[in-house]
Amino acid sequence: GQTDSAIEALNQARVGLENFRRAVARRDYQKASQLWMTARNTLWENYPTDHKLAQSEIRAIWLDRGTIVKAKSEKDLAKIFDKLATAGFHTVFFETVNASYTIYPSAIAPEQNPLVEGWDPLKAAVKLAHERGMELHAWVWMFAAANQRHNAVLDQPADYLGPVLSKNPDWGILDNEKRLFHKRTRKAFLDPANPEVRDYLTQLLEEIASRYEVDGIQLDYIRYPFQDPKAGHTFGYGKAAREQFQALTGVDPIEIDPKDQNLWQQWTDFRVQQIDTLVKSVSQMLRQKRPDLIISAAVFPMPREERLQKIQQNWEDWASRGEIDLMVPMTYALETEELQKLAQPWLKKSSLSSALVLPGIRLLNLPDIVAVDQIQLLRDLPAPGYALFAVENLNDNLRGILTRTQGQQEPTTEVQVPYRQPFLAAAERYQALQQEWSFMLANNQIVIGEPDLSEWGQQADTLSLLLNRLADKPSMMSLLSAQLSMSSFRTRFQTWMFGQSVEQPYQVQVWDNRLEAIQRLLRYGERTLQNPPLASGRETATNEVDITEGFDP
Repeated sequence: GQTDSAIEALNQARVGLENFRRAVARRDYQKASQLWMTARNTLWENYPTDHKLAQSEIRAIWLDRGTIVKAKSEKDLAKIFDKLATAGFHTVFFETVNASYTIYPSAIAPEQNPLVEGWDPLKAAVKLAHERGMELHAWVWMFAAANQRHNAVLDQPADYLGPVLSKNPDWGILDNEKRLFHKRTRKAFLDPANPEVRDYLTQLLEEIASRYEVDGIQLDYIRYPFQDPKAGHTFGYGKAAREQFQALTGVDPIEIDPKDQNLWQQWTDFRVQQIDTLVKSVSQMLRQKRPDLIISAAVFPMPREERLQKIQQNWEDWASRGEIDLMVPMTYALETEELQKLAQPWLKKSSLSSALVLPGIRLLNLPDIVAVDQIQLLRDLPAPGYALFAVENLNDNLRGILTRTQGQQEPTTEVQVPYRQPFLAAAERYQALQQEWSFMLANNQIVIGEPDLSEWGQQADTLSLLLNRLADKPSMMSLLSAQLSMSSFRTRFQTWMFGQSVEQPYQVQVWDNRLEAIQRLLRYGERTLQNPPLASGRETATNEVDITEGFDP
């Protein structure tokens, strides 16, 4: 069976790894590379994809505009949601605003996407998701307002500025050569410093949150366009931004040379502040309107200083201030090792603990088994789950693998996701870890002697009791008890596992990562105890307004 072939593959890979080490020792790097690739391919070809691998985790996927447009009706959209539910996804980031076009008939935005005229995909998607026990989060392009690639799809002229910027050209930002469209990405952006832009975007988010029973809102393009000051390409010169900065400093920012470090830093800080203050104000507005709403942001995982210089996206601060619940770094990589390099620093960063960090995996050009490998890597890191980009690239084979490894046995209308029930997720994750330890101890696969074994067993049981109590009846007192017990347990864990880490260092590291992931769920859950939601979103949202009245999509 598959188990026998997997064991055989593991043995082959171990031999290959030993030969790889020998080749490296004698500096035969070509042979070493060949041995490494052979061992990796052997493991991939025998990956266990016939039984459940999933834990209590966030399994999210972006449902892109192209796929929504191809579905011509609610009936077509239902088939997509059926496939996603069967494959074990319970959170859908549904593309709701793209290049200024809304996917729904809006009273705020000037134009619904003409390719979905005549129906409301967002209304249908909310209904379909909830019927299948899934959450539907509206994915909104914030500052990116026009897209030349999308213009081609709509038979618009290449330089068409989209429905918002064409009506309000002063709302745009130019680069240092006075171009609106970015020369590489071919997108044009709104000016984050413009009060009218900020009001417009705020009203748009308010409309989505109050008119639809969405479970969350995801902010995308919540940044400036990509720049490279060192290469002489800079962005941000909107009419409002230039006037405001000149009033503050007496200098027109278009005149500043990036080599003038002091002034350039002031201009960078000014732009960072424009994004920061909008995130803060829309977060406050949404929390007031819909306390139950999960607010997420799709962000870039590059190092902070580089990111502030290139796109002015200061997302660590949004997380630490509690303005965003779910940070979704776009950790897209074609190699699993590269994903680890991109994701691990953010999953280990303690200042982000008031938000959950959900790494993204991009399916485009990614072999199916590498996608599975990347999901498994994130399960081995202290991550609360993963997000896949996008439905457009989810083929039948990968969907089949996901159905077998993480799919629902029975259809359900009950949503249980870690960002909603962090304490329950923490208890379930710990229970799975304990079951693994029990199985391995029973089969003499853990190297540990007395008195460590007894001490570990007692503390493990105490921690289990406290986590279950917290999940059953959440309170600040039971949370504190669970947190103290977990801290104490993790402090001793490396000592108990000393013998095991000599034999199986990666396994012990993974166990510690899984304990850290539980610890992060507890920290995230602390916010829900401090700021309990006033009501569930399904009750506070209303669809009583006739959205077509007085509005011609």
